[in-house]
Amino acid sequence: MQLKIEWSDLLCGTWNCLFPPDRGVLENKLTQLWTPQGDALACFSVRSSLDLLLQSLGLQPGEEILFSALNVKGMVNIVRRHELVPVPIDLDFGHMAPRLDLLEKAITEKTRAILVAHLFGALYDLDPLIEIARRHNLIVIEDCAQCFDGLGYTGHPKADIAMFSFGPLKTATALGGALVRVKDPELRNKMHQFQSTYPVQSRQVYFVRILKFAALKIATTRVFMSLIYKVFALFNQDYEDAIGNSVRGVAKLGTAEKLRFQPSAALLAMISRRLMKWQDGELETRTRVAKKLQHYLGNNVPIPSSQNPVHTYWAFPIVVREPKPLIRALRRAGFDAANLPKSQAIEPPADRPELLPSVAQDALQHLVVLPCHPGMTDADLKRQAEIIKRFVEK
Repeated sequence: MQLKIEWSDLLCGTWNCLFPPDRGVLENKLTQLWTPQGDALACFSVRSSLDLLLQSLGLQPGEEILFSALNVKGMVNIVRRHELVPVPIDLDFGHMAPRLDLLEKAITEKTRAILVAHLFGALYDLDPLIEIARRHNLIVIEDCAQCFDGLGYTGHPKADIAMFSFGPLKTATALGGALVRVKDPELRNKMHQFQSTYPVQSRQVYFVRILKFAALKIATTRVFMSLIYKVFALFNQDYEDAIGNSVRGVAKLGTAEKLRFQPSAALLAMISRRLMKWQDGELETRTRVAKKLQHYLGNNVPIPSSQNPVHTYWAFPIVVREPKPLIRALRRAGFDAANLPKSQAIEPPADRPELLPSVAQDALQHLVVLPCHPGMTDADLKRQAEIIKRFVEK
């Protein structure tokens, strides 16, 4: 993944740390920009917003939240911290969406909500899932962290909650923060009241974050990444294993207490800036490059979520039998492929082994995320595809 933020954004963020704007005015303008209906909250992160939601719902210990079976570990951990039970719904590989037949079977008298994640930049049709949820009086939580495409889509109109992330690796990163639509005014007010008791993230903390990511932006340029790869290769070590956790640690939020902050004025200003700068069709080039790579790969490798009609390719995943050797082969050829270390296939409750998400587990175990971005030439895409096809043939 590339850090999708410009030097001008980082400089503007630094200025707002030194001379912060009025936070209350900025928050109101930002939420109105996101949804003119006034049903949005600006939060410290998507995980913070989920924590706020669960506090506000007042669910009882042992009650269940259904999940798309493939999700980041942090979201699942938050549910468990609230003494609730995460229950996986296995996925339809072509759309990476929860299978509706399995969803019906997983619902019990303890089920209170379903959290669905749009994966890899694809946007799938939620209407059938929402119809099932309504029949069973379930809250629908839509995780849109990976499918941002400007102000044109701020969540499904029938979803109860829609969460968008502006974290470090997201399409319009502000190095943190989230915008969340909450349909029910009473629930939204409760979440706002809880959040208003939190301390505001200090501008010093956000300034240090800007400095860290400025250094990371330099370190992940082609020249530096090539140098890092070569140095580690001399010692027969994998640089991803050696430094990957340190890099990801820059964005680590940690315990529940570290989630419970209000976003600073500088962070709100950065989110607002990223939205105001956004232009319709900005992801068309990224999508076009991804479709070229998909064409060059042909039918040689399975591509999860490729059957969705709306797809902006936040990431380009493929599934192969032996991912680690392929990743090494691609890196030797200059392509920085990787896996998904922060994700997990959610385990079912011990007394419900029939809900084991075999598709999600298999996909995650064999997943390789390919470099695929507008900076790559047609020759790059063809060469990468040829390496993959030769590997698969072997």
